[in-house]
Amino acid sequence: MPDRVVYLIGSAAPPVRDLGTLITHLHRAGWRVCVFVTPTAASWVDVDALVAQTGFPVRTGQPGGEPGILPDPDLILACPVTFNTVNKWAAGISDNSALGLLNETFGFMVPTYAMPYAKSTLAAHPAFAESLSRLRSWGVNILPNELVQPTEKKDPFVWKHLTDALPAMDPRGGFGKPDTGA
Repeated sequence: MPDRVVYLIGSAAPPVRDLGTLITHLHRAGWRVCVFVTPTAASWVDVDALVAQTGFPVRTGQPGGEPGILPDPDLILACPVTFNTVNKWAAGISDNSALGLLNETFGFMVPTYAMPYAKSTLAAHPAFAESLSRLRSWGVNILPNELVQPTEKKDPFVWKHLTDALPAMDPRGGFGKPDTGA
């Protein structure tokens, strides 16, 4: 069993429906994965399947739920993170467990990445750019918007682009072994 732990936070954008594939890539790279999803995202995913895949409960509700039964994180990955979640995170709003965790990331003192996924009309809103800039200034590594977008809508999300984009930040050996799966 790998000893590195990533907290994966997903919000309600299309890639969250395929979170299991990203988890498979993270497992191949040697990570244990703990999942947090926003309440809306929880209705888009198969929570039971994610629990079975990760071996950990999936946090979906209000902050302050189950006490600390998860291992401490070595890395935080907010993916996908929506326009709404980015703006609430930058404003310090913790109205669900996923946002509560995102606001606690600064206290964990571990590398934190965010992969925004917002349609172009929302990404053009000035508040979005300001929120991303604020998070970046606080040490959050912002990955390109729509990084995993497939070439054609019918194609699967390209999770390998995400895992390739994460630099070697883990002090125990980088993000992980190269993942040869698509």
